[in-house]
Amino acid sequence: MEVDGSYLVARTLKEEGVEHLFFLMGGPNYEIINNSEDFGIKTIDFRHEQAASMAAHGYARVTGRPGVTTAASGPGTLNLLTGQYTAFVDCAPMITLGGAGPISDFGRDGFQEIDQVGIFEPVSKAVMRPTDPARYPEQVSAAFRTATSGRPGPVYIDCNEDVLYGKVDEADAAAPPRAVGRARPSGDPDLVRQAVKLLSEASSPMIFAGGGVWWSQAYDELRQFVERTGIPFYTSPMSRGLLPDDHEMSFPAARSGAFRQADVVLVVGTRFNWMMTFGNRIAPTSKIIQIDIYGAELGHNRSIEIGIEGDAKAVLKQMIDEVGRSGFESKAESKWIETLRQADLDRRERVAPLENSEQRPIHPLRLCKELRDVMDRDAIIAVDGNEILHYGRQSVPTYFPGHRLNSGPSGCMGVGLPYAIGAKIAKPEKQVVALHGDGSLGMNIQDFDTAVRHNLPIVIVVSNNEGWTARVEGIRKPGRELGFTRFDKVAEALGGYGELVEDPNDIRPALERAFDAGVPAIVNVRTDPTARALSRFVGSKME
Repeated sequence: MEVDGSYLVARTLKEEGVEHLFFLMGGPNYEIINNSEDFGIKTIDFRHEQAASMAAHGYARVTGRPGVTTAASGPGTLNLLTGQYTAFVDCAPMITLGGAGPISDFGRDGFQEIDQVGIFEPVSKAVMRPTDPARYPEQVSAAFRTATSGRPGPVYIDCNEDVLYGKVDEADAAAPPRAVGRARPSGDPDLVRQAVKLLSEASSPMIFAGGGVWWSQAYDELRQFVERTGIPFYTSPMSRGLLPDDHEMSFPAARSGAFRQADVVLVVGTRFNWMMTFGNRIAPTSKIIQIDIYGAELGHNRSIEIGIEGDAKAVLKQMIDEVGRSGFESKAESKWIETLRQADLDRRERVAPLENSEQRPIHPLRLCKELRDVMDRDAIIAVDGNEILHYGRQSVPTYFPGHRLNSGPSGCMGVGLPYAIGAKIAKPEKQVVALHGDGSLGMNIQDFDTAVRHNLPIVIVVSNNEGWTARVEGIRKPGRELGFTRFDKVAEALGGYGELVEDPNDIRPALERAFDAGVPAIVNVRTDPTARALSRFVGSKME
């Protein structure tokens, strides 16, 4: 049977287990969409390509599987770039099928001709430009293998018009080679023994876990290791929920003190990037054990005592076994644990007055408190903004792996609503919330319509402080003032549910009505413009 390249792309997506495709219509990718639908893949069309790409990223972070997105050539594909960048920085698997003009027109000023491969290369784990339609199965399959192996990341495939529409006998198409079973790389056994010994001798050890634990699905091994050793744990912001925030070895409000006081730190699957002040959040006297599947990350930005190259799941299994053999004495009843427990309690008591404040405009911590009280335990939450991002980190917990999404190391704003859409598509049975600042929500508000059209009852909660960042006396912030945007009215105009809240005692009833509405909803909460979280940057000044 004669088929074209678009058919072979869609067929391979189906064979790779793709269930959803995020896109905005346009040429030359029409037939990728049509054929995907014919193969039973659900397609979700967006108002803006950036939101489609960010939703695919959010979908990947909830499911652990690559999100797939596609768009028209030129500007359409370039609008996917910010989403690709955030996935690249987050080390998230994603497949981006960029529409492109015909290869035969290259160098002739063809329609929307631009080097999309060259543009996407710096923000991709790999880039591809198939030139023969018969090779699409082989190359698309290789893209999935690349995106999900080792340290995950997004792969870009340039889909040129003349290749997509090129005809080939289906029997002559290249068969995609696949690895039926792949072993997880384990760590050096001697280094594992040294690591466990160093932890056993420590008086104030801690564990810092990140995205590598999530992508390797190693949260059960992390739990076993924490509970067997009695070592307290912390996670990177995107990895909240690897273990429940209310776990007996979790003391989130004592985070800063733990990093300063720990004598041995086990770092699993996360980087010493700017969020960790390049490793300097950990005291200079601390001894560090680092586990990472990407060997070049070991000792990057901060010297370490022991570096173990390997998959988080495999290495944690080795360490659990070694703990059992070595007679490791649990730290659960140590003075160190009591110190963290008390510090955590003291911090919570200090913020309680703000969480229960009756002030108007409403303090963001009161909003966070009301939201956490009404959310389901297994709710998925995306947090996006500046002040509210920091307040949300402090006071809104997460209890399940993959149920916390935020802007990550890129600090990208505008991700919250698209992430929520991707999360709701991934897990339609779960309560999905996007906690937004008003500035960040304005970036992709048009795709609230996407949630309405596709019947995705997400709830957007806006901490509306009338502008970008907090208003601070004596600091000049050009462009800060946005006025009070009636996002609740926008929700109603687009076919959803909207409600304005100005009294703190009205927050919970409004949230309950939004969750019960059965349609996408926006609860627009007027918050204090002067409430200032512990942001790291204001303009060009580090705080």
